[in-house]
Amino acid sequence: MAGIDPALPFLPVRIAVLTISDSRDLSQDRSGETLVSRATAAGHEVVDRKLVKDEIPLVQAIVRAWIDDPQVDVVITTGGTGLTGRDITPEAIESLYEKFIPGFGELFRWQSFATIGTSTIQSRATAGVAGGTYIFALPGSPGACRDAWDGILLTQLDSRHRPCNFVEIMPRLQEHVRRGPH
Repeated sequence: MAGIDPALPFLPVRIAVLTISDSRDLSQDRSGETLVSRATAAGHEVVDRKLVKDEIPLVQAIVRAWIDDPQVDVVITTGGTGLTGRDITPEAIESLYEKFIPGFGELFRWQSFATIGTSTIQSRATAGVAGGTYIFALPGSPGACRDAWDGILLTQLDSRHRPCNFVEIMPRLQEHVRRGPH
């Protein structure tokens, strides 16, 4: 049965949060604050938090730096996943992925449907792995960040969650690097 196995140890992960917005600064960033407060309440460490304008090179530079930083296990972005001309997050980060996690976007939209109905079709939430770092791109609303954290990330970033979780496979994300080319 799925759930938390209290016999297993909790292993905190190190998270970086990036808000992508042309219209906010950190003092107005309710979505980023939602992610920071939920991650720390769950026992994880938020090692960095930034806000950047909706510009592909700026977003990529920050995310690449976090991928290369051994102190960052997980990158969570909020904002820029919609359909407007300024929404560029998927275009910016999907090109960095070594592997996509298609089930994340699918599950997020399924969960979000219960909250906002068919409007969830406008979300391009996405996730992937690069350089052994998980990357999750969420919409820019506090409600969407709550839905993603509470419904997916809370358990998948908990090493005690069964039958499986993202944390337990973190040591194996770079196997292809150690093994070399085929």
